Amino acid sequence: MSSRIHPTSPSRTGRPRSPGANAAILEATRAALVELGWSKLTMGDVASRAGVAKTTLYRRWAHKNELVVDAVAVLFDELELPDLGSLAADIEGVVLQFAALLDRPETKTALMAVVAESTRDEALRRRIRSAIVDRQKRLVVLGRERAQARGELPYEEDPEQAAGNADLIFDVIAGAVVHRALVSAEPVDAAWAHSFTLLLVSGLGATPPAGRT
Repeated sequence: MSSRIHPTSPSRTGRPRSPGANAAILEATRAALVELGWSKLTMGDVASRAGVAKTTLYRRWAHKNELVVDAVAVLFDELELPDLGSLAADIEGVVLQFAALLDRPETKTALMAVVAESTRDEALRRRIRSAIVDRQKRLVVLGRERAQARGELPYEEDPEQAAGNADLIFDVIAGAVVHRALVSAEPVDAAWAHSFTLLLVSGLGATPPAGRT
């Protein structure tokens, strides 16, 4: 939770960075996004809302894009995977947590803004991946380890295959929830989470083509 990534910068003398100031800045960024939108948000506006000098922001974040990604990332770091006793229950639990997070105005606005902007900015895409996507794959890894310990899933001997499977599982879960909540604007409620989990855990039940497993 404390592993948020900040842009590297030369070492500076003087007063050390304040975690409290960082939290205030990120909260002010999310509030500004909800009120102003991406295009009207400025570093100066965030600094004013957070009660810090604009130079304080630029010492931590070189650009607005980086600041907004970190403001979103800290929200996703709130996601947890409590042990609910089975793989299916764990998946349903995290799906409902994720949906509740996406339903918050600051998350919805910030996430859609950075994703839209990233279509024109390769560096921003990389930052989204490292600060949000890669960090949240921890939930997939933890859930799989628990399911393996319970005997619900087999252990994977090939680390490369295990990593690839984790990527795929994350993409399926995150993609489905984001599309349902933000694109289709349909509810992600307990009934939907249950149906989605059954499909994910059991698969479609189709027989693979000859030569494929």
